[in-house]
Amino acid sequence: MSKVFIALQTNEASRCIVQAILADNPDAIVNRQPAMIKIDVPDRMVIRRETIEEEVGRPFDLQEIHVHLISLSGHVDESEDEFTLSWAR
Repeated sequence: MSKVFIALQTNEASRCIVQAILADNPDAIVNRQPAMIKIDVPDRMVIRRETIEEEVGRPFDLQEIHVHLISLSGHVDESEDEFTLSWAR
């Protein structure tokens, strides 16, 4: 089983993104560092705009993730509603 990951800056805005990722990906494993939060998920991670909006309490453009992004691993598939990381089989 391969893992995908996303690493985000540790700040108030990314805290809501992390909460949304954990809500949508129950197998996620969080590794918190002083300046970074890394989230590993087996095979496929889905980040949903709607879930982030629920966490932040306002409209959210998924492109905003890139402002807080440090690194990621996996093939990226983006739409207005979902940001997905996965490995092709």
